[in-house]
Amino acid sequence: MKTRAPLPLLLFHFAFAAFMLAPLVMVVCVSFTDKGYISLPFDGASLRWYGAILREDSFMTAFYRSLSLGVTTATLATLLAVPAGMAIAWYRFPGRDALLGLLLSPLMVPNIVLGIALLRLLTLLGSPGTAWGLTVAHTVIVLPYVLRLVVAAATGFDRTIAQAAQSLGASAWTVFRRVELPLIIPGVAGGWIIAFINSFDELTMSIFVASAGTETLPVKMYNHIANTIDPLLASVSTVLIVLTLVLMALLERFYGLDRILSGKTS
Repeated sequence: MKTRAPLPLLLFHFAFAAFMLAPLVMVVCVSFTDKGYISLPFDGASLRWYGAILREDSFMTAFYRSLSLGVTTATLATLLAVPAGMAIAWYRFPGRDALLGLLLSPLMVPNIVLGIALLRLLTLLGSPGTAWGLTVAHTVIVLPYVLRLVVAAATGFDRTIAQAAQSLGASAWTVFRRVELPLIIPGVAGGWIIAFINSFDELTMSIFVASAGTETLPVKMYNHIANTIDPLLASVSTVLIVLTLVLMALLERFYGLDRILSGKTS
């Protein structure tokens, strides 16, 4: 029989949720102002600043660039993390712990330090501010997120299933494609999604690595707010909030967020 939570605990949870959501609610409200500056409360609601998004070609270009960059880096990170995660989870070899620590090290280094280091490296390579340099930099940052979920999913994988397939004559590639990958796909999918979100939202490191020709949406928003105080960024942020909620709702509806984000295989 389930027992109800104590009233003080419910009140605490409500207050905590309200505290966390209050900034987002304020941003959404400000995006509907009809003024040319940030104003709340305001006299009349308007969609003026949502129309301004479509008229700002630079914002749309930065959005599509961030979208393609996120998809590319998440995919590259996944392609690297799957074999690395399977090897680390299933085999014992010299340097295993050192390899795992190296691949997870970007989580322990501040992004501003990574940004300066990657800028120096790309400058030495003669490619500062290039699209491929930005892609490599983002892949380095998001790789640990994919790797952690792949390792978690692979650790819970029953290897006897793969061994049974091999004993029946299946090749190594067939075992991977038909048995191993489908069973660890929740961890792979969850890692890809988290990598995409982190790449799309990355600002600190991108400020150092990106140039005017490779400006991502977070960098564009940062540069815009440094020079003006109009509510355009509030409308852009509201659109991103809505898109995120829609994506999360679809994932929950068709697959289950707890399964994807935890890397559970069942």
